[in-house]
Amino acid sequence: MSAGESSQSNILEFFMLVGKLKHLKRTGWVMRNISNCEDVAGHMYRMGIMAFLLDDEASSNVDRNKCIKMALVHDIAECIVGDLTPFCGISKEEKHRKELEAMQRLCSLAGEKVGKEFLNLYKEYEEQSTFEAKTVKDLDKFDMILQAFEYEKESEFTLSLQDFFNSTEGTFQNPLVLKWVQELKLERSKNPQLPLPKPSEPECDQK
Repeated sequence: MSAGESSQSNILEFFMLVGKLKHLKRTGWVMRNISNCEDVAGHMYRMGIMAFLLDDEASSNVDRNKCIKMALVHDIAECIVGDLTPFCGISKEEKHRKELEAMQRLCSLAGEKVGKEFLNLYKEYEEQSTFEAKTVKDLDKFDMILQAFEYEKESEFTLSLQDFFNSTEGTFQNPLVLKWVQELKLERSKNPQLPLPKPSEPECDQK
């Protein structure tokens, strides 16, 4: 096999691995027995669209293009390791080790230039070392509580996912994302029939 054929074979393997994210359900929703729940690809796609909207004056100091890329990359390792959460019986250190190994494999398949960019974006997000990384983390949490609200609406508010909101309370840093959070809370407050969360329910951060 020539170098060119090997490269094409690698990129096809990369695409097929990433394609698994279209069928990988988000663990937090699966644990709540939510039928036809969101998959990881859908989560990252909407985060990417959210990042596209970071053009408000409140977010003028953030690199929007980097945020879009980071949103599309931050969970990509899950196509190999799955959606690991604290409730999967795995430590943060072991989770990070598994995901880093998966990222290194994916980056080797994507090609040297793009692979290096993928890995740098992943590490920047994991280390939360820049305002862009913190902003994408905000988008990650906002998408989670927005999705929780959507599931509550679908149940006609017989389902309470309050603990997802509790886990993000007071953690948002980007001013524009915080505006979106406040708008969501205002919309949710119009439904006082929401039941209180059961004491037995664990705090549910998807990560």
